Amino acid sequence: MPAKRPPVPLSRERIIDAALHIADGQGLRRLTMRRLGDALQVEAMAIYHHLPRGKDALMDALAEHVTTVHAEPGESWQESARAWCRASRAALREHPGVLALALTKPPRGRAAIAIREQTDQLADAGLADPAGAVRALRAYVFGAVAVEVQQSGWAEPPGDPDDEDEPWRPPSRGGGSPAADTDFEHGLDALLAGLGAGGASRTR
Repeated sequence: MPAKRPPVPLSRERIIDAALHIADGQGLRRLTMRRLGDALQVEAMAIYHHLPRGKDALMDALAEHVTTVHAEPGESWQESARAWCRASRAALREHPGVLALALTKPPRGRAAIAIREQTDQLADAGLADPAGAVRALRAYVFGAVAVEVQQSGWAEPPGDPDDEDEPWRPPSRGGGSPAADTDFEHGLDALLAGLGAGGASRTR
């Protein structure tokens, strides 16, 4: 008889993964500590050992997870900015269930560090106002993804978030349509051109 596998230890990473699965598959309104505990096969109180502030800490962690993006610097500030925007769009589109958190939660922890990293990349590449550029780029990416998610038909399920029998399945996520990809790139081109025309490069 094969030996019984030991249970997988509970960790912050496991909690976040399970929470993302619920939010993306059922909607953020249905992400409760009880439902999360059931998914992890633990008592809900066990989650508090990793997230002492409970639901508030979980929401912060999910927002941090989907907005922490790194991209390798390019040969120009435009290439660096484009790489970061594409990576950020992909991360947000992968988890539409927590897009509302990404839009409303201020960047903290690793997300704030990633923003500083992006700002430094643009500064090192010669952009005159890298902090302003990062703010504009983030606003564009977040707004573009919000429109994409809205047009895709993804929405929170109606009714009671505790109704287990209510059938609901979100549309597929992750890969953008060709039209959405084209629109995103056109808008990004225009924004980068505007940033370049507004004082862009300083002499190194």
